[in-house]
Amino acid sequence: MPDYLVTLESAWIIKDVKSMDDAVSIAISEAGKRLNPSAKFVEIEAGMIACPFCEGELNTALVVAATALVGLVLQMKVFRAESEEHAARIAKSVVGKALHDVPLKVQEVQEL
Repeated sequence: MPDYLVTLESAWIIKDVKSMDDAVSIAISEAGKRLNPSAKFVEIEAGMIACPFCEGELNTALVVAATALVGLVLQMKVFRAESEEHAARIAKSVVGKALHDVPLKVQEVQEL
């Protein structure tokens, strides 16, 4: 049975924030606190998207009225899964238990 690297996308809401950089830092910190210790092996990064005009990378955070929506990318290695779908279900289950009420979407599954 192969091993997989599962990449999940999540949306994180932060209230009373002053800047986009603060929002991203707070979101990563809060996600890390909730994932630790049960899922401390999950890597957390700020999400990035491609600009449709300049093709540069943009941060996936939006701040309006001191409230931010931050897109996070969570990566987890899943060992000895039966298939890509099985690996994705395992990752969503592990991360979902730690991050209650946080929407998760499978972005990519790579065989290692």
